[in-house]
Amino acid sequence: QVQLVESGGGLVQPGGSLRLSCAAFGVTLDHYAIGWFRQAPGKEREGVSCISSSDGSASYADSVKGRFTISKDNSKNTVWLQMNSLKPEDPAVYYCAADRAAYCSDIGYIYYDYWGQGTQVTVSS
Repeated sequence: QVQLVESGGGLVQPGGSLRLSCAAFGVTLDHYAIGWFRQAPGKEREGVSCISSSDGSASYADSVKGRFTISKDNSKNTVWLQMNSLKPEDPAVYYCAADRAAYCSDIGYIYYDYWGQGTQVTVSS
Protein backbone atom coordinates (compact mmCIF):
# COMPACT_ATOMS: atom_id res chain seq x y z
CA GLN A 1 0.00 0.00 0.00
CA VAL A 2 1.37 3.36 -1.03
CA GLN A 3 1.23 6.20 1.44
CA LEU A 4 2.56 9.73 1.29
CA VAL A 5 2.65 11.44 4.67
CA GLU A 6 3.15 15.18 4.94
CA SER A 7 4.31 16.93 8.08
CA GLY A 8 5.81 20.23 9.17
CA GLY A 9 2.88 22.54 8.70
CA GLY A 10 1.87 25.05 11.34
CA LEU A 11 1.45 28.68 12.22
CA VAL A 12 4.14 31.16 11.27
CA GLN A 13 4.38 34.93 11.13
CA PRO A 14 4.73 36.73 7.81
CA GLY A 15 8.33 36.57 6.72
CA GLY A 16 8.87 33.36 8.62
CA SER A 17 9.89 29.91 7.44
CA LEU A 18 8.59 26.37 7.53
CA ARG A 19 9.94 23.12 6.18
CA LEU A 20 7.42 20.58 5.00
CA SER A 21 8.28 16.91 4.73
CA CYS A 22 6.76 14.23 2.53
CA ALA A 23 7.64 10.70 3.59
CA ALA A 24 6.81 7.89 1.19
CA PHE A 25 5.86 4.36 2.16
CA GLY A 26 5.29 1.47 -0.21
CA VAL A 27 6.92 3.26 -3.11
CA THR A 28 10.49 4.12 -4.00
CA LEU A 29 10.81 7.80 -4.71
CA ASP A 30 13.71 7.43 -7.10
CA HIS A 31 11.16 6.21 -9.65
CA TYR A 32 8.70 9.04 -9.11
CA ALA A 33 8.53 12.73 -9.76
CA ILE A 34 7.26 14.42 -6.62
CA GLY A 35 5.13 17.51 -6.63
CA TRP A 36 3.94 19.86 -3.94
CA PHE A 37 0.53 21.45 -4.28
CA ARG A 38 -1.57 23.74 -2.16
CA GLN A 39 -5.23 24.52 -1.85
CA ALA A 40 -6.68 27.47 0.01
CA PRO A 41 -10.36 27.65 0.99
CA GLY A 42 -12.52 28.48 -2.00
CA LYS A 43 -9.64 28.14 -4.45
CA GLU A 44 -8.51 25.47 -6.83
CA ARG A 45 -5.55 23.25 -6.03
CA GLU A 46 -2.41 24.73 -7.54
CA GLY A 47 0.99 23.33 -8.26
CA VAL A 48 3.79 24.79 -6.16
CA SER A 49 6.90 22.82 -7.03
CA CYS A 50 8.10 19.56 -8.49
CA ILE A 51 11.32 17.56 -8.40
CA SER A 52 12.14 15.00 -11.04
CA SER A 53 13.13 11.43 -10.29
CA SER A 54 15.86 11.22 -12.92
CA ASP A 55 18.18 14.12 -12.18
CA GLY A 56 16.62 15.99 -9.28
CA SER A 57 15.81 19.00 -11.42
CA ALA A 58 13.18 21.25 -9.87
CA SER A 59 10.47 23.56 -11.08
CA TYR A 60 8.46 26.19 -9.24
CA ALA A 61 5.33 28.23 -9.61
CA ASP A 62 6.09 31.90 -10.27
CA SER A 63 4.43 32.83 -6.99
CA VAL A 64 7.03 30.94 -4.94
CA LYS A 65 10.20 31.23 -7.01
CA GLY A 66 13.10 32.47 -4.95
CA ARG A 67 11.30 31.71 -1.69
CA PHE A 68 10.62 27.96 -1.76
CA THR A 69 13.12 25.18 -2.35
CA ILE A 70 12.29 21.54 -3.03
CA SER A 71 14.77 18.79 -2.24
CA LYS A 72 14.82 15.06 -1.71
CA ASP A 73 16.83 12.24 -0.23
CA ASN A 74 16.16 8.95 -1.98
CA SER A 75 17.88 7.01 0.81
CA LYS A 76 15.30 8.41 3.24
CA ASN A 77 12.46 8.23 0.71
CA THR A 78 11.59 11.77 1.70
CA VAL A 79 11.02 15.06 -0.10
CA TRP A 80 11.12 18.45 1.60
CA LEU A 81 9.73 21.85 0.75
CA GLN A 82 11.64 24.66 2.43
CA MET A 83 9.41 27.71 2.54
CA ASN A 84 11.02 31.05 3.37
CA SER A 85 9.69 34.61 3.43
CA LEU A 86 6.16 33.35 3.86
CA LYS A 87 3.47 35.77 2.79
CA PRO A 88 -0.18 36.24 3.74
CA GLU A 89 -1.15 34.66 0.39
CA ASP A 90 0.69 31.40 1.13
CA PRO A 91 -1.68 29.84 3.70
CA ALA A 92 -3.28 26.65 2.44
CA VAL A 93 -3.32 22.93 2.90
CA TYR A 94 -0.15 21.68 1.28
CA TYR A 95 -0.10 18.27 -0.38
CA CYS A 96 2.64 16.16 -1.86
CA ALA A 97 1.99 13.79 -4.73
CA ALA A 98 3.92 11.16 -6.65
CA ASP A 99 3.90 10.68 -10.42
CA ARG A 100 5.58 7.63 -11.92
CA ALA A 101 7.68 9.60 -14.35
CA ALA A 102 11.31 10.49 -14.84
CA TYR A 103 10.63 14.19 -15.22
CA CYS A 104 8.14 16.68 -13.90
CA SER A 105 5.30 17.73 -16.16
CA ASP A 106 4.05 21.28 -16.34
CA ILE A 107 3.63 22.84 -12.90
CA GLY A 108 -0.13 22.80 -13.43
CA TYR A 109 -0.27 19.06 -14.12
CA ILE A 110 -2.42 17.37 -11.48
CA TYR A 111 -2.81 13.76 -12.63
CA TYR A 112 -0.40 12.29 -10.13
CA ASP A 113 -0.65 8.64 -9.13
CA TYR A 114 -0.59 9.09 -5.38
CA TRP A 115 -1.49 11.91 -2.99
CA GLY A 116 -0.92 12.62 0.66
CA GLN A 117 -3.53 13.88 3.09
CA GLY A 118 -2.08 17.34 3.40
CA THR A 119 -0.66 19.58 6.09
CA GLN A 120 -2.01 22.99 7.03
CA VAL A 121 0.13 26.10 6.71
CA THR A 122 -1.10 29.28 8.35
CA VAL A 123 0.60 32.66 8.06
CA SER A 124 -0.57 35.23 10.55
CA SER A 125 0.81 37.86 12.84
